[in-house]
Amino acid sequence: MEFEYGFTTENEDRQPDEQADSLLVGAVDLHQHPGPSPFPRRMSILDAARDAAAYGYRAIVAKSHHHSMVTDILALRSAGLADVTTEVYGGVALNRTVGGLNPYAVELALRMGGRMVWFPTLSSTAHVKHHEHHDTGFPTPEVDLRPNEIITILDDTGAVLPEVRDILDVIAAEQAVLTCGHLGVEESDALIGAALEAGVSRIVVNHPIFVVGASIEQAVAWARKGVTIEHCVVMYFGREERRRDLDELLTFIKEVGVERTVLSSDSGQKNNPLPVTLFRRAVRGLLDAGIGEDDIRRLVGTTAGQLLAP
Repeated sequence: MEFEYGFTTENEDRQPDEQADSLLVGAVDLHQHPGPSPFPRRMSILDAARDAAAYGYRAIVAKSHHHSMVTDILALRSAGLADVTTEVYGGVALNRTVGGLNPYAVELALRMGGRMVWFPTLSSTAHVKHHEHHDTGFPTPEVDLRPNEIITILDDTGAVLPEVRDILDVIAAEQAVLTCGHLGVEESDALIGAALEAGVSRIVVNHPIFVVGASIEQAVAWARKGVTIEHCVVMYFGREERRRDLDELLTFIKEVGVERTVLSSDSGQKNNPLPVTLFRRAVRGLLDAGIGEDDIRRLVGTTAGQLLAP
């Protein structure tokens, strides 16, 4: 099967906005979804990198729910990616298609240049249960795949599984970024505790209000432990019929603190605006809401860049 992308910036409301665009110089997007993927995508990794570079991004992270994109990124270097000024990183999401809680897959991804490990997303209990009861607009695979069986990081007593601790040791040794993926609050809390015990210093909770189900109070508690809380701007600046109230995001930022918050796009899907479009909208929206330029630079670049740094 050939994967074709309809990459274009037409109809992406990219009118010049000098102030907003200046704040994207040095931006870092930790959560983009380019192809190849079993899910329909608007852009390839190379498309995403070139679009980000046009606005002066420092780095992007290419994420797949199904496979490590580290080798895709390496293969593209000779096809033009090495000439793009924006750095492109990858990682691995620990779903069924990579063997689940697989330390071998983690070692391979990180030791070939990957920087992030996402704990189960499509295979988490929270994800599977959430999508049984809600229309979230999540994409449908274009290839025939068996349903995701649930992966838990806990044993029957509620203790973190040995293979999880093995993975955490690898992440700590490589100084990589651990993200909780789509784990629910209970599993995320257990994972964060075990990660801190293992010496993992770069921990991210992805989109707390989507699937994860974390309250502001819970996010604040995690932030006090040194965890970074990620919010995906597609949820606030994406398709109008699916947008959440911007006040929700502003309240999270205020309570958790700018220093422990990052914004990502979580975009690249066929029916969503492109990642750069979403970042531009988000920066303008935050400016109009009274957020200062220095804080916006931190939200869209500085903190995420520190997480990716060697």
